Amino acid sequence: MEKEENQKNISDKDDQSTENKDQNTTSENKDLKPEDKIKELEDRLARAYAEIENQRRRFEKEKEDAFDYGGFSLARETLNLIDNLERSKFALENDENLKNSETLKKSVEHLDIIQKDMISILKKNNIEEIKSIDQKLDPNLHQAMMEIEDENKEPGTVVQVIQKGFMMKDRLLRPSLVAVSKKTNKKDENLKQNQKSEENQSKSNEN
Repeated sequence: MEKEENQKNISDKDDQSTENKDQNTTSENKDLKPEDKIKELEDRLARAYAEIENQRRRFEKEKEDAFDYGGFSLARETLNLIDNLERSKFALENDENLKNSETLKKSVEHLDIIQKDMISILKKNNIEEIKSIDQKLDPNLHQAMMEIEDENKEPGTVVQVIQKGFMMKDRLLRPSLVAVSKKTNKKDENLKQNQKSEENQSKSNEN
């Protein structure tokens, strides 16, 4: 019984507090001039309209992203099929038992047709391969896996693609795994030349 009375007292206090707030707000509004009241209402209306516009824009953006990139995960998984096709073709071409055989030739032709069809389907869905060979290394598109000495290329130029990368419209679906060029180490080059000279000199002395 005592507990119920305490709860009732708390409830009465909350109601009274709410009434006091309402009375204060009402009294404040009564103190405002009609012009100020109109201005306050206009401000509230402007804020409400701005919030509605922001929500509408967010909804439109989410709808566009869902339409444009809804198949992003599926597209990324599909790239594994292309990788497997390339690995299968590579394995067949390097099989000693099949080299120069008619079976190898037909199998590779079939794999090429399937691969071209898959790439064509990807292109129709705005998914395209990243051009990498002879391009400057771009961290946004490429992932360097190794360096290859090449005096004919500027350092940091892509000289080999280990795994193809793809874009879906303006989004990176998967980066290209690449090898990039680097200048020959002069010390190593001089060391090799010295070793060759010593070997040649040693051979000439033996003769």
